[in-house]
Amino acid sequence: MLSVPVRTLRRLLATTATLTLAASLAGAAPASAATHDPRGSQPLPGYTFENPPLAPLVVAGKPTTVRQGVHRHAAYIIEVPARWNGDLVLWAHGYRGQGTVLSPEPPAFDLRQRVLAQGYAWASSSYDRNGFDIRSGVLSTKDLADHFGRTVRKPHRTYLAGVSMGGYVIGRSLEQYPGFYDGALPMCGVLGDQTLLDFFLDYNLVAQALAGVPAYPTPADYLTNAVPRIQVALGLAGLTPTGPDTTTERGKQLRAITVNRSGGPRPGADAAFAVWKDFLFSIAVTDGGTSPAQRPGQISTNLLTRYSPNSPVNVNATVQRVAPENLAQRLLPTLTEVPKIAGRPSAPVVSLHGLGDLFVPFSMEQAYATDVARHGRSRLVAQRAIRTAQHCEFSPAEAGAGWDDLVSWVRTGKRPAGDTVTDPAVVARPDYGCRFSDRAAYAAGVGTRRLYRAC
Repeated sequence: MLSVPVRTLRRLLATTATLTLAASLAGAAPASAATHDPRGSQPLPGYTFENPPLAPLVVAGKPTTVRQGVHRHAAYIIEVPARWNGDLVLWAHGYRGQGTVLSPEPPAFDLRQRVLAQGYAWASSSYDRNGFDIRSGVLSTKDLADHFGRTVRKPHRTYLAGVSMGGYVIGRSLEQYPGFYDGALPMCGVLGDQTLLDFFLDYNLVAQALAGVPAYPTPADYLTNAVPRIQVALGLAGLTPTGPDTTTERGKQLRAITVNRSGGPRPGADAAFAVWKDFLFSIAVTDGGTSPAQRPGQISTNLLTRYSPNSPVNVNATVQRVAPENLAQRLLPTLTEVPKIAGRPSAPVVSLHGLGDLFVPFSMEQAYATDVARHGRSRLVAQRAIRTAQHCEFSPAEAGAGWDDLVSWVRTGKRPAGDTVTDPAVVARPDYGCRFSDRAAYAAGVGTRRLYRAC
């Protein structure tokens, strides 16, 4: 039988759904130049800009043209090679915290050099505000694309690429402006939208239930009082990725639940848990304001979540159940600060994701694949698993291959290879993720690669 909170949430869901239904470089600047835009040329109140001059690169013996300025309260960088092929790449940056400094950044993983050498221009926006504000990212990126078309030239094709929260921006942009973008490369992206916030809530509530340390809403001394007691009770304090397993029986249950909620059994999952076990407590503590962008946890819920394994502790019966504080923001299909991604990409998508990333877990790819399949658009998405455990831990070779394959797909219509992400038996195979992982990076022992067996 459903509990009262679950029945209440379902009634609210149905009511809200009903209400929703009713409601060429001619005249280009010198090699490095700044441009002034009178519309929104100042930051929003409380913000400042940081956009130091970016030195042009030399491509095929000629310097690029770099333009930096402000447009609609967001700082930007534009870089165009001397032999521009007419296409534009827009870079969407990740989460910047709740700080007040707005700063654009060049594409990562050597993609700046790669796209310029191939003849592409690129542009990057700081967005007009920080926080977990997807709406700001979507609108500022589109505004910059339009600004590029007016001040440089309208591109033949426009691509999106980015990381982490930038992947969230990409996923929503493809649906917000169908037909405007021609291809997308989200990496370590929040493609499962609001379910990321549920994952953070899950970890903390389950750990509290298993340790017998109730602490939600998280008190001011959560990290210095409750968390240390939870860690001792579950045997997490001495756990390391390469050391002995110090977890208690209940700690093992927390690990198994976390593995299942983050993508299911897969290579390196236990080591990844040891990498992220402490951080996942800290993410529950926020000191932002009242908006969803400042305090995104207000959208999270576990009312309908069933945890597995459910022994030795019957977590499903004992865990604290939490309803979303801001139900409207959770359910609205419109472009909110923390919006939904329906799963309707309007252009080819090549996505990369680390198997052991628990800041933005691999389950984000599974959620996106499920949503895309439900809308009959799986032909537009190719997803790739990378055998790493840190967040956005890609080599230039991995990102570059993803980019090259995306461009080829857009130009030829031939969908590139990807990994199956929604079949548990496939994901659990010992060699899963080998196909697209950089073996040279593994051989060099880069980052967390050696937490995985050699392919």
